[in-house]
Amino acid sequence: MVQRRSLAVPHGVPILAVSFLACVAAGVELSVNNHAADFTLSTGPSPAISLSCLVHNSSQAEELLWYRGAGQVELKDGNKVNISNICISPVNESDNGVTFTCRLARDKAVQVSVTLDVQFPPHLSGEETLHVEEDKDVTLTCNSKSNPQGQSTWLKDNQSLTLQQSRHKLYQTSEVFQLSISKVQKSDNGTYTCLVESRLGSGTRDFHLIVEDKKPVFPKEAVIAAVVVVTITILFGIVARKDQFLKCFKKPKETALR
Repeated sequence: MVQRRSLAVPHGVPILAVSFLACVAAGVELSVNNHAADFTLSTGPSPAISLSCLVHNSSQAEELLWYRGAGQVELKDGNKVNISNICISPVNESDNGVTFTCRLARDKAVQVSVTLDVQFPPHLSGEETLHVEEDKDVTLTCNSKSNPQGQSTWLKDNQSLTLQQSRHKLYQTSEVFQLSISKVQKSDNGTYTCLVESRLGSGTRDFHLIVEDKKPVFPKEAVIAAVVVVTITILFGIVARKDQFLKCFKKPKETALR
């Protein structure tokens, strides 16, 4: 006959209480600004943005934690239990792409994250004046920050730049626009404008290119050869006239007295 064994229950721990706590831990949910899952919040630069985290499906007090990226946000007492609010002030370009996360303190796997999508028009920077010798190469670098990413155009003296495949090269990343000119000529003198446009606006940056006269270059080999020739000539001259030099340093003979 098969014997049946009953599971032992620790004295003083009701079965219903254990089951209830397990259900509570499994059913707790969070929401941030009424979003129960991770989301992206699109905004422009603004004085402030509020994020509100709320506990759902829990009949007990639940402590909440906030994180900015990997760093924990310090919360005041009274702003940690069941509902917690943080204020981001001000919101600027540096906040673009930053993630804020609300987590349940006793189970950090329960969380909701919001990523800021801060949108702003292009802002440009770069060296304004460049001096280059004729026949040298030069690169104009236009640094651009914008969200969404803008499209670039190069102008020369307020006119569309006609690109020559053999002399002009364009390079572009999300934040850098470059115009390279090989073997610059006097005709390349002028003001080059980097124009970046997006749906939120546009930005410009002027670059003044000054092409200077080509400096005369003396070949090293010719200079070295000239120095060697001069040195050898001087040495030969000294050797040829050594007798005269020695006479100058000889003492006069003394006259003997009789």
